[in-house]
Amino acid sequence: MQTRGSRQPAQPIDASGEEDLGIAAPPEELFRQVQAEVNFAGGELAPDPDREGSIGATMFDSPGSDDDSVTVLLPREHSQQAPSQSLVRIKSRDGRKYLGIVTAGPFAEPDTLRADSHLLVTVTARGGIYLPPYHGRVTVAILGEELENGALVPPRLRPLPNSPVVPLTTSEVADVLRTAGDIRLGSVVGASEVIVNVPSDKKAVLPRHLAVLGTTGGGKSTTISRLIQQGQAAGMAVILLDVEGEYTQLHEQTDNAEMLEALRQRGLEAEGIPAEHMRLYHLVGRDTKNPIHPNRIVFSLQFAQLSPFAVAEMLGMNDAQESRFRYAYDATKAIMRDVGICPEKNKPKDEIDRQEQQLLRVDEFDRGWPRMTLSLLLDTVGKCHAVVSKASFEPYNSELRSEAGRAALDQRIKPKEMEGNASSWGKLKSLLWRMHRLKVFDRHLVKRERAKPINYRELLEPGRVSVIDLSDTGMTELANFAIADLLRGIQSAQEVAYRRYEEAKRSGETAPPPPRVLLILEEAHEFLSAERIDRMDTLFQQLARIAKRGRKRWLSLAFVTQLPQHLPRQIYGLVNSYILHKITDAQVVRELQRTVSGIDESLWKKLPGLAPGQAIVSFPHLARPLLVAVDPSPCKLGMVD
Repeated sequence: MQTRGSRQPAQPIDASGEEDLGIAAPPEELFRQVQAEVNFAGGELAPDPDREGSIGATMFDSPGSDDDSVTVLLPREHSQQAPSQSLVRIKSRDGRKYLGIVTAGPFAEPDTLRADSHLLVTVTARGGIYLPPYHGRVTVAILGEELENGALVPPRLRPLPNSPVVPLTTSEVADVLRTAGDIRLGSVVGASEVIVNVPSDKKAVLPRHLAVLGTTGGGKSTTISRLIQQGQAAGMAVILLDVEGEYTQLHEQTDNAEMLEALRQRGLEAEGIPAEHMRLYHLVGRDTKNPIHPNRIVFSLQFAQLSPFAVAEMLGMNDAQESRFRYAYDATKAIMRDVGICPEKNKPKDEIDRQEQQLLRVDEFDRGWPRMTLSLLLDTVGKCHAVVSKASFEPYNSELRSEAGRAALDQRIKPKEMEGNASSWGKLKSLLWRMHRLKVFDRHLVKRERAKPINYRELLEPGRVSVIDLSDTGMTELANFAIADLLRGIQSAQEVAYRRYEEAKRSGETAPPPPRVLLILEEAHEFLSAERIDRMDTLFQQLARIAKRGRKRWLSLAFVTQLPQHLPRQIYGLVNSYILHKITDAQVVRELQRTVSGIDESLWKKLPGLAPGQAIVSFPHLARPLLVAVDPSPCKLGMVD
């Protein structure tokens, strides 16, 4: 007698390996009768050619079905052959063909019972060995209807029930997802044989700008390093504004044990960027994280490159201070003309005329006044302060200590036209002196200094990597000054290259196309944060102009941040491509869902739990966003996240 909690003995297994259920075998006569009826009906049914290679079939729709997805059931033996992100072809019973991608599953369901039935729950909870027959279930999002010529068009109908489902081959998957390109990012999660690439030679892809977002430890630095290495190999000019000094050793191959093992598993080699193709820049008077770099260059900033409106914003001037700043700035322009600084005196007439034409084209919302230095402006402000306080004043610049210079100061600075008292002018002078004490502006004019302004044409050489190390700036304002100067200079140099190419093309001459430039802004939220965007409208408008012009001139911007919630929404309006690493903040994820289109709900749900190195990748050339295992960095990083 069997007691409670005891188990039934396992059923015996016969010689054929089948479980003996205690059922008598049918007589031979029955088999002969069935075969006779089959022959009378015309013979055995021929196999359905559409079923060849199929792993499952579509299910009937239910009231909760979605327009763009279908449910596919898989036999037990095929239940693990349709992992997430697999591509399949659905051969509908009406002759149409559809392509789809697995967005949910595979799930295992019992054939005859509900998965949460009391019987299965009880048996499983008590350690039972009963396993009923089961099948697999996946949700497939319809990518489109496949025409006879292979074209994919939006579907007007849905696949009929019981339509066979066949997995695509690796080459078919790459063609459907449009993953071809010369910049390798990584492999599709769930289909590691499918490599995701980005084409650097398509103007509709990278020049439409990129955002790389994710929390610390998600793998952003590895992704950026990979992007730099691959971009350089593809012949792009890559410029990185490195605020942490992480990328100053990219010319060396990685020595990180985990990276080396990951590279080995993917069949990739550890290699640094060729040293002759990399330059490391850092500000005069500031250190770099890699002082022994073989191609280290010290540079200074040019005050004339900075828009006076942007300077006022970055220094946080109030309305009164900005009004006095504008008065002094305009007076300095007039004084420079009087003493022959700009336009230059003693030059041939045609050169003076050229400089005059240049001055007429200056847009002070975009750049500063040519040849104006910070010390010249400080002399003017100092003179204004001395006039209102009725004190004596001695200029610093030799041009203003001359008889003509003193006369120009007296003529252009008139007490009746000036606003404010000595205290207000003193506050403005203090702000500018704080800027001057950084000792990074116009140092090329100081004989004992070796720092020169960056040659932006050299930065735009194809195949060159230029890392601007801003890790020792010590203050956000200095980093912002440097970034504003660099952005303006790079955009201007690219504009010249593009204009020369267009002029040569119109005249029928042959000229090299403008370089494909990738400009990466690390920690972008520190340069333009959502909290400061209202007070830095000029700076943002400058960036927006660069972004809009860059789309047509092969100038790509990549914004990188671990705090996407601190980037203003206006920045996302400039971006069309995304690499999203792990983001755990639910509010940030919701904000991104409202901003980034095309990513389905199943991928958004995976975002907070992504492993390091995994990312949701969305580029215009891809058929749909994909979950990608980004390749390890072959180059050495200062800090690996």
